[in-house]
Amino acid sequence: MKHNRCMNVTLGSSLLLGAVLVSSQSLAAGQITFVSQGGAYQEAQTVAILDPVAEALGITIHQDSAPDAWPMIRTQGTTGQAVWDVVDTPPFHCVRGGEQGLIEPLDFSRIPNAESMPDEYKTPYSVAYEFYSSVLAYNPDAFDGNPPQSWADFWNVEDFPGNRSLRNHPLGTLEAALMADGVPLDELYPLDVDRAFGKLEEIKPHITTWWTSGGQSAQLLYDGEVDMVMMWNGRVSAIIEEGASADFTYNEGILQNTHLCIIKGAPNLDTAIEFLNAAIDPEYQANLPLHIDYGPGNPAAFDTGKISDERAQELPSSPENAALQVLSSYDWWTSPEGEEAERRWLGFMQQ
Repeated sequence: MKHNRCMNVTLGSSLLLGAVLVSSQSLAAGQITFVSQGGAYQEAQTVAILDPVAEALGITIHQDSAPDAWPMIRTQGTTGQAVWDVVDTPPFHCVRGGEQGLIEPLDFSRIPNAESMPDEYKTPYSVAYEFYSSVLAYNPDAFDGNPPQSWADFWNVEDFPGNRSLRNHPLGTLEAALMADGVPLDELYPLDVDRAFGKLEEIKPHITTWWTSGGQSAQLLYDGEVDMVMMWNGRVSAIIEEGASADFTYNEGILQNTHLCIIKGAPNLDTAIEFLNAAIDPEYQANLPLHIDYGPGNPAAFDTGKISDERAQELPSSPENAALQVLSSYDWWTSPEGEEAERRWLGFMQQ
């Protein structure tokens, strides 16, 4: 993983600039700990957003990685001993954390860059940061020109034989199961949980690996251990660039996004708010698709001129690709029904 360049203003440079003396307390505030999900995605955002924002704001950004940040959000928020500041995580973690007093409510008067974002891209506790998709990826060499193109194909073990892998998490996996069972995209929510788990029981004996991180899913396909797998689109693109025999379809993808939110009692709250506003600036947001196949969380990034029309068509959140997919509902996943589905998932995996 690439390390970001940190900007620290020394006393000498301050004198040269004619700046006033800075207290040790404010120097300490000129830093944050930022948490994301690792791998190619975190490397890309480091170059595209984190490094430029650190330089522009004159702050130090320490990084950590947590593919599943919720346990640490809960621990830090509950104990009141936060060590993280800003977390890049699925929005239902931010909403659930906010409702439980674990995430800071946002004062949007201090986040002017959020004004250009649609209401559905914001919650009282978070703002959209980037878009990605859970897609059906496969090894084209395994299918003689007839690869799976839908979740019904994924479930069809007779016509599409081969090793399969799904994510060990209900979000996206339940949606895929329902689409495999014939539920139209625009009728998925509220999810029919009983029907989804019934369909998952059918495919469970044929799943060789239930992956728990994006890196693991990529390695499975790269090494040829599986022939088809639910993956995040950027992970597939990364191994394709590395020469892997891999491809994917946006058809019936689950369009998702991550949000930025701030841990309750964050040690560097003011700097965290300043960072969050800068991180969704359209100019920085437009940098991300130049380094990885994820779409900007702030749609105003498409108006900066940095993202070509050709490149936009490759991104999961472009109008053409979004029309093939279902937008994940964080409202449903933070509802009591969604939380019960998560609890039920644990029992399903232990059977």
